[in-house]
Amino acid sequence: MRVLNIAAYRFVSLDDLPTLRERVRGQAEALALKGTVLLAPEGINLFLAGADAAIAAFMAWLRSDPRFAAIEAKASRSERVPFGRLRVRIKREIITLRAPALRPESGRAPTVDASTLRRWLDQGHDDAGREVVLLDTRNDYETAVGAFDGAVDYHIDRFTAFPAAVAANRARFAGKTVVPYCTGGIRCEKAALHMQGIGIAHVRQLEGGILKYLETTGGAHWHGGCFVFDQRGAVGADLAPLAAKEPRS
Repeated sequence: MRVLNIAAYRFVSLDDLPTLRERVRGQAEALALKGTVLLAPEGINLFLAGADAAIAAFMAWLRSDPRFAAIEAKASRSERVPFGRLRVRIKREIITLRAPALRPESGRAPTVDASTLRRWLDQGHDDAGREVVLLDTRNDYETAVGAFDGAVDYHIDRFTAFPAAVAANRARFAGKTVVPYCTGGIRCEKAALHMQGIGIAHVRQLEGGILKYLETTGGAHWHGGCFVFDQRGAVGADLAPLAAKEPRS
């Protein structure tokens, strides 16, 4: 497949948003990239598509800014660019929770990588012998496309409903290791911090989200597709477009 699609985010304090927006837009346009870049005081969230060399050049340019030096991207392929245009927007949050006390750039919750999570699911418990509970933090239309086997799903229609849902259900997590997960890691990074904040003891965010898990494991313990926010609709365990198979040229 010819087109490289990337998803990446970084929680970091930004105070030059209008200037940064124009710099990001100019660089992406010069490289003929399409997609969406969100900027907010709390960081950057991007979904871009284009030629391999163009994506590599953009990410090298972005990482030359010390604030984004550690940004990591999840990659997938498609035959066509799944975006109609380039959008670079300024928002209040790069993922909306409306919980200003949560500041992921000040420190993350503990994480679990994809390979370790698969091993835990294979063996039926974590390395401390605790039961592992997978918690889907996504919206209902996303979870309907695919999810981890046996995951807790609150069927929320927006992320701002998550705090109330988990607070009403917190007793079920006592003595267990809870792994909140989402598409690329950004949503579950806030979710994990929130859960820690209300006293849930053993929380491990899935590093890199579903996309990194599928890339690493091939989809063990996963069923269905993974909803993505572009014209592909969803990708399968092989990260190829699922909703509509694209013709090869």
